[in-house]
Amino acid sequence: MVPKTMSTQHPDNAIMPSWSSSKNVITNEDEIEEAYIAYKKLGIKEVMWDAEGKDVDTHVIRKLFAKDKEFFQNNVLGRDIFLTYRVPNPLIEGAERKILNETLNSIPLNYDVANRIFNNGIAPIFEVILPFTTDYRSMLNVVKFYEKGIVNSENINLYEDVYSKDVTGEVLPRKINIIPLIEDKDSIYNIESIIKKYHSIVKPEYMRIFIARSDPAMNYGMIPATLLSKYAASKISKISKDTGMETYPIIGAGSSPFRGNLGPENIAKSLEEYNSYYTFSVQSAFRYDYDENVVKRAISLINKHVPEETEIMDVEHEKALKAIVDIYSRRFQRTIEGLVQPINDITLYLPKRRARKLHTGLFGYSRSTGTARLPRAIAFVGALYSIGIPPEILGIASLSEMPDEYQNILKKLYRHMEYDIRTSAKYFNYGALSYLKDIWKVDDNIIEMIKEDIRYVENNIGVPTDTSYNTQKHILYTTLLLMAFKNKKFDEVRQNICELAQLRKFVG
Repeated sequence: MVPKTMSTQHPDNAIMPSWSSSKNVITNEDEIEEAYIAYKKLGIKEVMWDAEGKDVDTHVIRKLFAKDKEFFQNNVLGRDIFLTYRVPNPLIEGAERKILNETLNSIPLNYDVANRIFNNGIAPIFEVILPFTTDYRSMLNVVKFYEKGIVNSENINLYEDVYSKDVTGEVLPRKINIIPLIEDKDSIYNIESIIKKYHSIVKPEYMRIFIARSDPAMNYGMIPATLLSKYAASKISKISKDTGMETYPIIGAGSSPFRGNLGPENIAKSLEEYNSYYTFSVQSAFRYDYDENVVKRAISLINKHVPEETEIMDVEHEKALKAIVDIYSRRFQRTIEGLVQPINDITLYLPKRRARKLHTGLFGYSRSTGTARLPRAIAFVGALYSIGIPPEILGIASLSEMPDEYQNILKKLYRHMEYDIRTSAKYFNYGALSYLKDIWKVDDNIIEMIKEDIRYVENNIGVPTDTSYNTQKHILYTTLLLMAFKNKKFDEVRQNICELAQLRKFVG
């Protein structure tokens, strides 16, 4: 069984769950309870256990079994439900590379724990997610390290005829599966080569391939990110046909339209938009910012979803898609370059929903003063919404430069684009533009580009005029937040940010 729902630890929730030991932050120890609730109460089939950017608890299996032995006896980890590590990529995160060793070594430990209790010969953990996968070698490094550095260590001769396995026991499972998490444009364009080279060496029975939806949006814009997910789905289908290997794509989307619009109240449209994906991430805002019954129904719908076979794009469609991505991302990136300071300043006051180490994102811009760094995608989105500039609209005026052929392909590929734009554009605050200039001295050209973007939306897509009380309240609170920031009332800034997030039902 391959799971269709994956609970993740993305800190995008506006409301804290009632079981949290803290009013503001889900601690590492809380995440044991969180995983248990995801399985038993919500019906989620897989939990991503994040070893990236935090002090990972490698005794997770023991602690889960201690909570409810009977449940896990009837719902077997590794067969009926799943726990999957997300490990640091040692080629990218040098300071964290020893955590990879620690995490992979815990896989046999958790096998021993599970089999000492249940004696079923099933590995509770046998797959790991590798972020920032950009070539086949990064996957090969991890799978071979496990095979040769961990499994084969049992054959180390300690002295005379005594071997490591005589002291610590046999190492099981004998192999693990790698789930590549592909997060940037170039790697998505090169996905066929990456996966086929890995397959030719390792020859896995099947592969789950994880396509990020948040970081590509932050790097290139919402529309390019959605198109990249469609391109990836097409290539994954082609890989399966060419190699004969079963593939199970995963989409890592969040509740905000910018990060995929995968929320409980939008689940039918989400399943249509990403109809060829097999597994869907169920992030924190999805689980905690909606009525529990709505959440359960949405999770049930995903678990019942039957993916459609992807139509493989022809060369002309691929060329058009890449052209749209390039044209759009140039305008989007130029706009973001001009908003770096307000984004980074507002990020400081966003609620931190998880106990995590400092973690900067991929996005960097070359400027005359060096390279400007931005926060991770959730904080990026949260900061822009908080100042009344929904990031979904940024860059969209670039569509006016594109021929009808491109427009038609875009509408065909991105089914619910206009819905996503309207959903977010209603939060745009025209008054915010003067504050951007007043507080942060944002360049007039950048202000004009944002105006052109919202005018394009108004003229070609439409902004809802029958706005609800909550939408009007959101616009008012963004003005109050900007006034508070200008007057250095930073406690009010924090308070307003939290109010805004609860109105939207996501931080970012």
